[in-house]
Amino acid sequence: MRRKDKEIADPALLAAVLREAFVCRLGLADGNLPYVVPVNFVHSGGCLYLHSASEGRKIEILRRNSRVCFETETGVELVRSERACDFGARYVSVIGTGTASFVTDSAGKSRVFDLFMEKYARSGSGSYPEAALRAVTVIRIDVETLTGKASGYTEEEVRRLLAGEAAGS
Repeated sequence: MRRKDKEIADPALLAAVLREAFVCRLGLADGNLPYVVPVNFVHSGGCLYLHSASEGRKIEILRRNSRVCFETETGVELVRSERACDFGARYVSVIGTGTASFVTDSAGKSRVFDLFMEKYARSGSGSYPEAALRAVTVIRIDVETLTGKASGYTEEEVRRLLAGEAAGS
């Protein structure tokens, strides 16, 4: 990372960004063309999990090339200024790489759906119809590298933001 003063190196903070971020942008290589798609995701045990329809461009690419890149952020704010060239942004972001595979067993898919329910609905485990589990594709990304960046935030503000506190408190 060029700006070491903005780097997030603490693994707990990197995991917190992945826990708090709402959308992840998944980068894939479709031959010599890049392809990026926004997805909902969960992070658990050093892996990211996504769910998807069982067909489509993303699935086709992953079957040919399981190597991925991803990016997500939280705490995004516009920093206004009197002069146009002095505008900026505050954010906390994570970029990573990994290898994707497919979760095929119903029990594994159910565990991943429980993680999704906990993150997005703030509810516990659920019961999922077997037909729904068969119809959905669950993607597991084994995370290999993670880098984090905090722009416009002090380390203490990052810790408060990721703990759910207001940055100014």
